[in-house]
Amino acid sequence: MYRTSYLIFFMLIFTIAGNAQSPDSLHTVRSVAGGVSVTNNGISLLPTFALGKPAAIFDLSMGGKRLSFEPQFRFSLEGKPWSFLFWWRYRLVSTAKWQIGLGAHPAIAFKTGKPVNETEPQPLVAKRFLAGEISPNYTINQHVSVGLYYLYSHGYDTGVTRNTHFLALRTNLSGLTILKAVSLRMSPQLYYLKLDQEAGVFITSSFTLTKKGFPVSIQSIVNQQIRSDITAGKPFVWNVSLIYSFQRTYTRV
Repeated sequence: MYRTSYLIFFMLIFTIAGNAQSPDSLHTVRSVAGGVSVTNNGISLLPTFALGKPAAIFDLSMGGKRLSFEPQFRFSLEGKPWSFLFWWRYRLVSTAKWQIGLGAHPAIAFKTGKPVNETEPQPLVAKRFLAGEISPNYTINQHVSVGLYYLYSHGYDTGVTRNTHFLALRTNLSGLTILKAVSLRMSPQLYYLKLDQEAGVFITSSFTLTKKGFPVSIQSIVNQQIRSDITAGKPFVWNVSLIYSFQRTYTRV
């Protein structure tokens, strides 16, 4: 049943994207953007969970005004893979005030397995997931926007969460001047997380310092449990990251 539902979800996204492409869109501007983050503590897409050790995260985004491919590769600084996400995202609505995005991705999470015997190294075991998201957002002014975010994920292998529901109320505060050419962006959110039969309510926020014209930024994420019976994860999680970002545009002819 889950396989059929997700096949329909993927087909819906790509059907919408395909119908949105006009002959003129073949000559529009495309973009390639990305970033490399180095952090003292890798925090998951669901901020309740963290790697618990330093990590490097590689982000890439390729696409046009509507459809984009946004893979993300996460590793511990020891070089072990942590998780790979292969996002496809589509901007269903994009106006001055309203934005609605749809997304879907297959993902692989890597866990350390038990060796066959004491002389063998610990193997890495890949666990498969498939997820979908919807993210309506309303822009109040050039510095403030609010929105909702919902993600559903299904795990396919033994020993993983089968059904994950993540619902967040988000606020984005950007362009807050701290010093000359230095600004602060904050993204607080209150969210509900359900993992099969366990659930909890949390608050989290990211704080990002950027300098105009400079590709390196500093970011910190904090996550605090409010009420939860989820056995995994910690009540309080935080990190600090150094991020290098880039963006290039080109015209497809």
